Amino acid sequence: MTIRSARPDDADFIAKTILSSQRGYRARGWFDVALGWPEAQCLDFIARVAVADTASMWHVSQFLIAEIDGKPAAALCALPAAGTGPAAWRAIEEVAAAIGLAAPELEVIRRRGAYTRACWVQGGEGDWMIEHVATDPTHRGRGLVQALIAHALDKGRTAGFARATISFLIGNEAAGRSYSKAGFVFAEEKRDPAFEAIIGAPGFRMFARTI
Repeated sequence: MTIRSARPDDADFIAKTILSSQRGYRARGWFDVALGWPEAQCLDFIARVAVADTASMWHVSQFLIAEIDGKPAAALCALPAAGTGPAAWRAIEEVAAAIGLAAPELEVIRRRGAYTRACWVQGGEGDWMIEHVATDPTHRGRGLVQALIAHALDKGRTAGFARATISFLIGNEAAGRSYSKAGFVFAEEKRDPAFEAIIGAPGFRMFARTI
């Protein structure tokens, strides 16, 4: 196993990582709902966001990759929590303009994506945020996530952060166990009936730890 920073040529793998991590144990995630497109079209859009000029939390520059035999097998993003929301939307606007989406179509995406606002929970502006953790199904159970998290925590510590956070769908017990193993503990959760009606999970839970 090798841990390395993601590169632009990893965009397709990063897109799959983002889509899988957002879905968690449910069938749909944020991009599925907000875009409302078939999976292949969603993946293409996310891959474009991953290499956009705007460096959002979905950008390849924010990701670490675990390789097995020279091929990507798992990934996560790790970055300062400050400003992640506005940067994410700027990246979407950039890619939407590049592929010719009209303003009304972009507004529909914004409205559909707003379903998370009532229950999304992440760290404060001074925290180091770890998100979009996913492993290729053929490589699960090999300790890749633990290795990635350890590297992500080192990266945050080197950058001067004292606390790291990680959020996931309430009900994703496998994720909770994995993050607990990495030293994270429960910090906060938010639930919303409207969110649950769309996704099938009650809301989001956040774990945190010192680094």
